[in-house]
Amino acid sequence: MTGTDGPLAGLYLPQVRMDFAAVERRARAAEEAGFHSAWFIDHLAPPGGRGLDLLDGWTVASALAARTERLRIGHLVLCAEFRHPALLAKMAASLDVISGGRLELGLGWGSVPRELTDYGFPDPGPAVRAGRLGEAIDLVRLLWTGEPVDFDGEHWTLRGAVCRPRPVEGTVPIHVGGSGPRLTMPLVAARADWWNCPSGAAGRLAELRRSAGAARISVQHPVGLAPSSAAREEVAELVHRRFGAWGGVVAGTPDEVAEALARERDAGAELFVCQFHDFGTPETIRLFAEEVLPALR
Repeated sequence: MTGTDGPLAGLYLPQVRMDFAAVERRARAAEEAGFHSAWFIDHLAPPGGRGLDLLDGWTVASALAARTERLRIGHLVLCAEFRHPALLAKMAASLDVISGGRLELGLGWGSVPRELTDYGFPDPGPAVRAGRLGEAIDLVRLLWTGEPVDFDGEHWTLRGAVCRPRPVEGTVPIHVGGSGPRLTMPLVAARADWWNCPSGAAGRLAELRRSAGAARISVQHPVGLAPSSAAREEVAELVHRRFGAWGGVVAGTPDEVAEALARERDAGAELFVCQFHDFGTPETIRLFAEEVLPALR
């Protein structure tokens, strides 16, 4: 999807303090503007404040799949520890079929360990959770064949397990995010279709891509997109105040944002997943689609 077509755009839309009507408006705007995908989060409560409202990520994705036609739907990322791999395979295949083959399956091994223990899930430590994720990916791929699966792994055991219907294309693209050299990048290289490079590691994309194997590359950024030079300072201040702790902030006019992202496009990025400074208003979504993306193609 690079070359003459150029990179694609994804809308990162964490469903915190946002009712479903607002989520739907933004997703529909992204679809109308030609965005490739919309992405949600998977937590039992917002990591930054448990008193805030947070719609369940899988429920939101399912509802939006019924309210859109072309937009691909995914999570960055689903916590693999929340769901048995057989259940995850069934949920993913079902949503993929219902949506006409539009699911993107983002998976991680748990970015907030305390969330696991506070909500009654065991936390055997990062290395074991990473191993369980690798085994879970192997399992969902086996189950998506539609054939009976016998599996004896270190973490999971299945006997005669069948998952039907199969996904529309027989499989679903699997995205693994992160940049850790010891646990995450080996998982990416061995098992992922896509590597999602987090914003804090985007400055090392050219270096890290060698560890991603054959996985395709997406990059996640907080983006402050100013409609004019006059608004640039205000937008830059806002995106840094809201998302500066993430690292990798890109801010400026459409030309400036395109210039910054072009370096990552040249390093192999095929998809830019954007968390916009204003949480993705339709106006900003259209501006990115009309003025930034064409400059990257």
